[in-house]
Amino acid sequence: MSSPFTCIPADQHVAANELAFAVRDANPVSPGHTLVVPRREVATWFDATIDEHAALTALVEEVRLQLDQELAPDGYTLGVNVGEAAGQTVMHLHVHVIPRWTGDVPEPRGGVRGVIPERRDYPPTP
Repeated sequence: MSSPFTCIPADQHVAANELAFAVRDANPVSPGHTLVVPRREVATWFDATIDEHAALTALVEEVRLQLDQELAPDGYTLGVNVGEAAGQTVMHLHVHVIPRWTGDVPEPRGGVRGVIPERRDYPPTP
């Protein structure tokens, strides 16, 4: 596997630990959009080890604290695409940390359910 993440120089990392690093997304969907990536080239979350999961999770929290200070978003969307059917285009695991603000979309309700647009809305409650 040839990952575009492994060639990113360390001076562009916004956070790092022994097993993972974080970089700003080259095509952000919002200001501060960050990717948290394991150093080992594994394709999906399910290919990573428990230690890598812990390292990724620790960096997600570190990135969140940085973004809270820098940008003060109102919320976050976290995302991992697993496989082409789920929209994964780079076959090196990465966790999206996407800052969100009130009003950045007309109706945020349903959040990640929007990956399948016709399923975004919840059914009416009886």
